[in-house]
Amino acid sequence: MRTRFWRQRTNIISATLTLIASLLLTGCFGNDEEDWNGKNISGLMPELEFDLINSQGKSVSGDDYSGRVRMLFFGFTSCPDVCPTALQKLNQVTSGLDPELQDEVLTLFVSVDPKRDTPERLAKYVDFFGDNIVGLTGKEPQLRELAKRYRTTFGYDEPDADGNYAVSHSSAIYVFDREGNPRLLMRPDLSGEEIRHDLAALIQEDA
Repeated sequence: MRTRFWRQRTNIISATLTLIASLLLTGCFGNDEEDWNGKNISGLMPELEFDLINSQGKSVSGDDYSGRVRMLFFGFTSCPDVCPTALQKLNQVTSGLDPELQDEVLTLFVSVDPKRDTPERLAKYVDFFGDNIVGLTGKEPQLRELAKRYRTTFGYDEPDADGNYAVSHSSAIYVFDREGNPRLLMRPDLSGEEIRHDLAALIQEDA
């Protein structure tokens, strides 16, 4: 169990470093005129676009959630620590915004483990972490295409004797503005206050 845990954690760190390295090779992280805590990815990533199913089993696209600042995060419900830690932090971040700003932010949690993460299971999982979060998933080819779109990847470890397996994935959080334009890449080491500062600035910028 401990070996599988550390292998998963290593894979997550590796996937995140690969993503950040690919952005660095592209050039600068954009124009940092604003005092952002996250990395400015304006113009370095495509706009928010996907065709998946939500935790109610309905087909949805990126346009269905337009009008709000959106945070996109890849993970899976069986994740032992990285996913719940990140989602708890994001819930605290949005809950800590001024009341009139809280509904202006939405977290999109994309499960890359469709074999286990049914819509019903996703619904129970995301509901635990607050109201302003949507669970999404799809068929594996769709999920791989979406991950590739944002220069990351995911993979599955070999199942153990009980059929359990770990999933490697990026721990980065992508932030898009109301129009779906890519704006920021949030590293997992940022504090909740740093993320909140950036979200508030984006909300007020687009108001």
